[in-house]
Amino acid sequence: MQTIRNKPPSSGSGPGSGEPPEQGRGNDLFPLLTGAAVAVAASGAVLALTDTASPVRGPFTLFFLLAAPAFAVGAALRGLEPFGRIVTSVAAAVALDLLVAQGMLATHRWSVRGGVVTVTVISSLILLLVLVRRRRDRTARRRTS
Repeated sequence: MQTIRNKPPSSGSGPGSGEPPEQGRGNDLFPLLTGAAVAVAASGAVLALTDTASPVRGPFTLFFLLAAPAFAVGAALRGLEPFGRIVTSVAAAVALDLLVAQGMLATHRWSVRGGVVTVTVISSLILLLVLVRRRRDRTARRRTS
């Protein structure tokens, strides 16, 4: 009589062989998608700033205008659950873009380049403040311990 098992045979890799356990496809996919999003956002900013006539200029620039502030606000909201953090950061990105557009229209200084630069500066400042705050908190924790 033969025993039939549902588990596939070991190929010599894994915890007992000294090799690291296999990573799932989900673990490898996130850094790849993050890198692709950064590349698309950066190329959208460059296309908008250089005024290049390209069919992807509009969608890539729009992606940059949503992704840059969303990433900065998402970094600031580290304590929230993932879904709440995503919703809040996207809503904040839309609000920031609308405030920049409203301010540029009110002062009669509307330009695509100006909007991209303004959103970049504001997003960079938010991210810089988050990084400074984290460093200060880390330093305070080291002093108390």
